[in-house]
Amino acid sequence: MSNVPLMPKATAVWLVENTALSFDQIAAFCKLHPLEVKAIADGEAAQGIKGLDPILTGQLSREDITRAEKDGGLRLKLQDPKVRVPEAKRRGPRYTPVSRRQDRPNAILWLVRNHPELKDAQIMRLVGTTKTTIAQIRDRTHWNSANLSPADPVTLGLCSQIELDMEVEKAGKASPEKVLEQTLLPVEETTSADALAGFKSGSRREEEDEIDADAVFAKLNAMTARKSDDEDDY
Repeated sequence: MSNVPLMPKATAVWLVENTALSFDQIAAFCKLHPLEVKAIADGEAAQGIKGLDPILTGQLSREDITRAEKDGGLRLKLQDPKVRVPEAKRRGPRYTPVSRRQDRPNAILWLVRNHPELKDAQIMRLVGTTKTTIAQIRDRTHWNSANLSPADPVTLGLCSQIELDMEVEKAGKASPEKVLEQTLLPVEETTSADALAGFKSGSRREEEDEIDADAVFAKLNAMTARKSDDEDDY
């Protein structure tokens, strides 16, 4: 447990304003220099800091302060906290069960192929791998490259769909040009001889399907002339 009180300067401000403790006693308790405590008392330091009552926070008792006020040689000590706050877990690579570790290369291959916008650090968070393994799979230098088969890490149970979507969205915001590359066909494909031939053949079919207006009017005129001749015969 740390022996430094919560918000040392704010605590020192409160002790200066509300107790008869010496500068040395306050400095020792708050882990400050005595001259800094004196500057607080003189209004030269910590002017904008509001005092923090160490009694309310459970760091000192009123009895401890009273005893120290009577004995200048007594040093205050932090009380044991009534509530234990669990230490924050240090973030590191995702833990992958031993039974699923053999699936990680397949998941990495799937991510590299389907989401090239993802950075190595994001892939490492999703499947719990190393940058070296990712590089080997990208370069096809992995010892088992010949037998790898891309597999969705969500299906394999290595990460959740929400986690994958969040990383993809984050990568898309950081490098939108890579996302666009997945939706647009390469120039070589759109300008190839086969593609142009298909475009031209389609244009010819459209032209053939167009109605010849002159031919239609000529046919109508001929029908009208025949009808007039038939009426004259009667």
